[in-house]
Amino acid sequence: MKAIQIAIVVFVALEHFYFMILEMFFWDKPLGLKTFGLTPEEAKISKVLAKNQGLYNGFLVAGLFWAIISETQFKNIAAFFLCCVVIAGIYGAITSKKIKLFYIQAVPAIAGLAILFIF
Repeated sequence: MKAIQIAIVVFVALEHFYFMILEMFFWDKPLGLKTFGLTPEEAKISKVLAKNQGLYNGFLVAGLFWAIISETQFKNIAAFFLCCVVIAGIYGAITSKKIKLFYIQAVPAIAGLAILFIF
């Protein structure tokens, strides 16, 4: 069962690694513009903020991978960082008024928490 727990944590970590790359390196490129529904002007104005946001996603990735390599504290570390992802997903969905963000970001982390504590 631990393999399933690790798999969902890896999935969430890879999602956030992708978000980090998009925000830090592709924010004002065609992929970033399309993904986030931005105009080139909006992207230019918010580029520094997006890089900062990407950095925070990188911290989530680091924490989730720390959980995976932890010999004794996998569940505790993973639960903490998955809770951070859930909170960020809820907050992002509310403040951006994009419910899609909740499903993309928070739902996989909620599933991860459920799998952590059910098994």
